[in-house]
Amino acid sequence: MLLTSSIRALPAGRPLTRLRSVRFASHDAPHFNEPTGMLFGEKPPPPGFRRIKQPWENIWYYGMYGTMLIGGVLLYFKPDTSIQTWALKEAKQRMEARGEKYKYEPSSH
Repeated sequence: MLLTSSIRALPAGRPLTRLRSVRFASHDAPHFNEPTGMLFGEKPPPPGFRRIKQPWENIWYYGMYGTMLIGGVLLYFKPDTSIQTWALKEAKQRMEARGEKYKYEPSSH
């Protein structure tokens, strides 16, 4: 399908032999960074000095862990909307309306 639509798109005077040299969806090879042995490509600071944080790092830490904390709290307090809970509540209401007991009580046998 792609080849036929490309042939139709060619100008009338263009020879079809030229079509074989056209490369579709091609690109250069991905760039490869040589490994340096440094963590994240950063040189370790000299002894007695601390690593200087970049301005975006604190925003990322607070945003990532804050979102996880808020998500955990919201998940913990999420209302129970399962079908089993609804069905148990509905069955209890219907059995009470008919005058039946909904809890199992073993017989005296």
